[in-house]
Amino acid sequence: MSNPSNGSRVSPANGSPGGAGGTHPGMAALRTLALVGPAGAGKTSLVEALLHQAGALTSPGSVERGNTVSDHDPLEKRMQHSLQASLVHMQHGGIRIHAIDTPGAPDFTGQSLPALEAVDTAMVVLNAQNGVELMASRLMEAAAARGLCRLIVINKIDAPGVKLPELLALLRETFGRECLPLNLPADGGSRVQDCFFSREGKADFSSVAEAHQALVEQVVEVDAAFVDRYLNEGDVDASELHAPLEQALREGHLIPVCFTSARTGAGVAELLDVIERLLPNPMEGNAPQFLVGEGPDAVSLQAAPDPQAHVLAHVFKVIADPYLGKLGIMRVHQGTLRKGAQLLVGHARKPFKVSHLFMLQGKEHVEIEQALPGDLCAIAKVDELHYDAVLHDAPEDEHIHLKPLEFPVPVHGLAISPMRHGDEQRMWEILTRLIDEDPCLKVERTGTTNETVIYGLGELHLRMLLERLRDTYKFEVNTQPPRIAYRETVASPAEGHYRHKKQSGGAGQFGEVYLRVEPLPRGAGFEFVDAVKGGTIPGQFMPAVEKGVRAALDSGVVSGNPLVDLRVTVFDGKHHSVDSKEIAFFTAGKRALMAAVREARPLVLEPIVQIEISAPENAMGDITGDLASRRGQVNGTRSNVPGIISVQGLAPLAELASYQTRLNAMTSGQGRYTLALSHYEPVPPNTQAALMAAHRTQEEE
Repeated sequence: MSNPSNGSRVSPANGSPGGAGGTHPGMAALRTLALVGPAGAGKTSLVEALLHQAGALTSPGSVERGNTVSDHDPLEKRMQHSLQASLVHMQHGGIRIHAIDTPGAPDFTGQSLPALEAVDTAMVVLNAQNGVELMASRLMEAAAARGLCRLIVINKIDAPGVKLPELLALLRETFGRECLPLNLPADGGSRVQDCFFSREGKADFSSVAEAHQALVEQVVEVDAAFVDRYLNEGDVDASELHAPLEQALREGHLIPVCFTSARTGAGVAELLDVIERLLPNPMEGNAPQFLVGEGPDAVSLQAAPDPQAHVLAHVFKVIADPYLGKLGIMRVHQGTLRKGAQLLVGHARKPFKVSHLFMLQGKEHVEIEQALPGDLCAIAKVDELHYDAVLHDAPEDEHIHLKPLEFPVPVHGLAISPMRHGDEQRMWEILTRLIDEDPCLKVERTGTTNETVIYGLGELHLRMLLERLRDTYKFEVNTQPPRIAYRETVASPAEGHYRHKKQSGGAGQFGEVYLRVEPLPRGAGFEFVDAVKGGTIPGQFMPAVEKGVRAALDSGVVSGNPLVDLRVTVFDGKHHSVDSKEIAFFTAGKRALMAAVREARPLVLEPIVQIEISAPENAMGDITGDLASRRGQVNGTRSNVPGIISVQGLAPLAELASYQTRLNAMTSGQGRYTLALSHYEPVPPNTQAALMAAHRTQEEE
């Protein structure tokens, strides 16, 4: 075991029920689940309670004290929020449970969504006080799209003022009548009463008998033989319903609901029993959709959870570990992954050796000998590993990949530069490592504005990245809002002329150019036409003229932004048999274009983006009004999830600076948006005047 954490709280690898154990329990005894849901639902506290109940911890830690197994990063402890997906494992009743604790803030969707690729069950945890939040709806939808079994856990049932009957009714209204309680709170929320295996009992609300009947009827509906038996006998022993129950879970015909309080432990033991007795093992869950080949010609492939088959494992998370180097965390879908094996990464021709194989317990690395289909494990010090990589041991499997996830588009940008001159290369190296860990981070070098811009899902997302730059890598950067990528064009034809003549004692420089500019349709780009007759500009100098024109296009004329959507026609000029040189015609071409553009009614163009906003339905009026105030327009709305509205429209990018902050205020933090470039349009006259004045000032300086 390496990198110990939390002292003796985490059990050693061999011995106690919480450890990895020396013998693999077998595929039938594996359970994999991801705890997902909105921030504040208590997922990390619930993981602590489960670990404690399973005997993996002598006492549960707390987020407030900063001693939980899964929130082990110093930044997470300081923020008292999960920022990364974290793996734990535990033993219970002869089974091994792999669990992934994920962040709930929308800014860290890049950590929660990939966890759904690694598990058979999505455990969606809700805060009983907050009801059905937007993040829960999104994750339920994402889990359904991946074909996962879904289990809803209503946590914090002992919180003051909770209205559990109304919340259960809202769940059924939002996600369908398939949402049925497996247990119900009892004795004022101090315990829970089973409703699946028990026909009788007392609960704080509803009827145990009615809940039991509803569950049995829902499960037997998927099996005609059980339907006949149920109709004839009036009931079926729940212990006989394992096969139809797994089918109902796979098909989404049943979405069980459990109640817990991670704080008091109410319902935690019962939740462990549900995981053991009712949730699917790797042979019972829906197999993920692998694809062979790319694009429309790709063919579906179903990985077989067969320990004897060739290996297929999928990397769903990468960690840049300061001690172990790059750590690839994966789910084994097929075959047996053994320490010492030779594996290939995707299309790579050169295999690597699995020197060490780990199971993770928070930040601890528990060394194991092998991993079967369904196991979550990790391999260290392999630079070729990356998110979404498929590891295999057969060269013919090089074209296999998992159907890609649809991530939110990172649109919140921040321009950064190293505080110390000369550190640009190191900054890029560090950013590359951080982006390897999070598929919702992006960095690009913007040629038009000459800036390095990092993009994330929100202000918090980028703030945490900057904290990691500073704390983990001791790297300081300057930040500023990214510049808007304005463009210039012309509204009418015009001509320009420039004579470049320079004499300084020896050989001189001479070149003269006449040209015409004309507007082209928006998005047409740039055309260069050589219409010179009679050799007034010799052919060997025309490339220099074009180069000068293109230099003026890149630097802009009236606002310092690139020129687009125009045709430049060179129609006349003069040369000198001795003094004409390429530099002379380069300068003449550049200055002639600048003169023509100033006479051609120049326009400054701004990027117009397609914006799609997802938010609670009751915020629609505020959103559409705010969009209109930002020179935007609404093109349509739709609602895929009850209570959630999606607004589509167009808006100038310049008006959307810090838009997430504004959206948070209108939606109580529940709104999200995505952007995609649509087209360019002229800016308002006052904006153009301001941009031109700023450019003149800059030139004078």
